[in-house]
Amino acid sequence: MGLREDLVEQRGLLDAKRQELAVIFREAGAELDMAKVKSVTGSNAEKAAKARELHDEINVRGAEVDTLALTVKAADDAKLYEKREKVEDVDLDDDKPSTKGKFRFPTDGWDDDAAHIAATKTFGQLFTESLAYKNRAQRTAADLDVPHMKTLMTTTAGFAPESTRSGLVVPLATRPIQVIDLIPSGRTSQAAIVYMEETTFTNNAAEISEGGTYAESALALTQRTNTVRKVGTWLPVTDEQLEDVPGIQSYIDGRLMFMVRQRLDAQLLVGDGNAPNLRGILNVVGIQTQAKGADPAPDAVYKAMVNVMVTGRAQPNGLIMHPTNWMAIKLLKTADGIYIWGSPADSNPDRLWGMPVALSDAITLNTAVVGDFQTHSQLVMRRDIEVQVTNAHSTFFIEGKQAIRADMRVAFVVYRPAAFSTITGLT
Repeated sequence: MGLREDLVEQRGLLDAKRQELAVIFREAGAELDMAKVKSVTGSNAEKAAKARELHDEINVRGAEVDTLALTVKAADDAKLYEKREKVEDVDLDDDKPSTKGKFRFPTDGWDDDAAHIAATKTFGQLFTESLAYKNRAQRTAADLDVPHMKTLMTTTAGFAPESTRSGLVVPLATRPIQVIDLIPSGRTSQAAIVYMEETTFTNNAAEISEGGTYAESALALTQRTNTVRKVGTWLPVTDEQLEDVPGIQSYIDGRLMFMVRQRLDAQLLVGDGNAPNLRGILNVVGIQTQAKGADPAPDAVYKAMVNVMVTGRAQPNGLIMHPTNWMAIKLLKTADGIYIWGSPADSNPDRLWGMPVALSDAITLNTAVVGDFQTHSQLVMRRDIEVQVTNAHSTFFIEGKQAIRADMRVAFVVYRPAAFSTITGLT
């Protein structure tokens, strides 16, 4: 059996288990009374245990399906690039800007660790490694003759004790990167992402009797364009700060890079699309909506997944939810006080209906979004994050200041809006 056939079979098994668990929730009702469940025999505790068992199996199968889907996509991409190389020999890096006076930073993995700031040495590193600084930092011991003192030497009448500051910097509590890792990335050498969307598909294929007339079908394509946008920020700093504080350049580089990625992370979700903003998933025209209504939250999420599968003809593989709404789901109990999703001591990763859950406080409270992120959305890089330093800004040259700038150019594309659905009214 090939990889693609195996993926179809595994998705079918996963969906069957999802439906089995959905029946239990539907029978238990909004109050989650296990006594009302007829599809499972046994005590209320045994029914809750069965629900938990299905939940665990769904999560395991969901992770396996995700891995298998990525394997299939990688195989398809490899074939696509193999064909492309035979047709055209284009070096997408020919337009790479000069690295003179600037530092380039890859963003593969989107790791928050500032230690990934390039192999190029920064001003702070060059300064602290210089011979002049090392000689300046050396100290020699010397004897000091002190005459008889009548005053007792104490911390108040003598030398106050010296306390050396550690190199630890505690970052301000701010929103971490929460959405980027859920979305596949790609690269472009163009100023926009242009593609064709099939907007008409009329299939009139039918059986034909001998001598009969074929029915006419119809296809229509519409060109779509998604412009590459720039995300960036800058920080002024004095020459003395860069020269006299070891490691300050690395600290500034890391925080500026984080600021750029944090802004991008929010734009992927809630950007309004008005230039120069990106258009985030929640503002894409054509995504579906599922109201929670009187359903338990897990039921509403599953109904949104069905919308994605039936109307969007896609396979949901991710859920973005506000941490407060996820807390309400994690704390769901049966009428007997049994946790639906297992013991609080469990350390399993956050998953619902087999899908990974990305928690983001950038999304509006009581709203969530589910969709096929892996197939029908993409973050496309025109240029990775760059950090540049100059004193040419304004009067900075005569004032002894430097301007440090970090920016990147990206486009975010949702190829099939119906492959995503919001869930509203969560509490």
